[in-house]
Amino acid sequence: MNKPLLAALSSLALAGLGAAPAVAAPHTAVKPKATVDFAGTVALSDCSGSVIRFPNSADSDPALVLTNGHCLETGFPDPGQVITGQSSSRTFGLLNSAGSKVATLRANQVVYSTMTDTDVTIYRLTSTYAQIKSSYGISPLTVNDSHPTAGTAIKVVSGYWKRTYSCSIDGFVYRLKEGDWTWKDSVRYTSSCNTIGGTSGSPVIDTSTGKVVAVNNTGNEDGETCTVNNPCEVDESGNVTIHKGTNYAEETYQIPACFTTGNKLDLSASGCTLPKP
Repeated sequence: MNKPLLAALSSLALAGLGAAPAVAAPHTAVKPKATVDFAGTVALSDCSGSVIRFPNSADSDPALVLTNGHCLETGFPDPGQVITGQSSSRTFGLLNSAGSKVATLRANQVVYSTMTDTDVTIYRLTSTYAQIKSSYGISPLTVNDSHPTAGTAIKVVSGYWKRTYSCSIDGFVYRLKEGDWTWKDSVRYTSSCNTIGGTSGSPVIDTSTGKVVAVNNTGNEDGETCTVNNPCEVDESGNVTIHKGTNYAEETYQIPACFTTGNKLDLSASGCTLPKP
């Protein structure tokens, strides 16, 4: 795992454009890239995260914060464990576009947390999206509800370190195993996203849409096989491979289907595939 900071202190231009044709060609619009900065990200005590909304969330809904399951303040959820509705008073430092802290947000509940199949914790805040926007001028990040695509340009935005990592989605891992935990259909980064401890929980943002497509969670640090901080890839035939220095994230597209009106969790909702208690 891109573990909380305490265990990680030691880790600390496009090619030239072709010449224009001599004969005018039909105009092709270049799709503008979204602005990806620190606005809406948060710093936890030892991890990163982001204020998120879903496609159907309303401005009047209580805001949510997304981070990793292994960033839960009460400790790592056990394999097979799913936590819902747990009381929390955890605080988060809300950042603006420049990475400056503009507010302290507070949770009142762990809505959902697990390290089974995925590695996520979702907190409910005491503030609504509208209140945060009105007070601080910060909008939430939207979680995309469709599966990410290999080759997509992404940024991993760490609120803890106030640092961004730019790379692409290299591909997807059938099973990613680390210690006692196994995650499904994980995102593998290309090499320039060399994330470190404290980046756990950072949103992985599609630079073309500005939407969250995954949550950063781990990397193979020492070249070991399937141990903590050294995840291994397992294919559908059970073959195991390791990639020292490669980092990973867990997809988030499946989360919106599990939330209904008022940002309420409903694990029995149609299309919800998140692990259940």
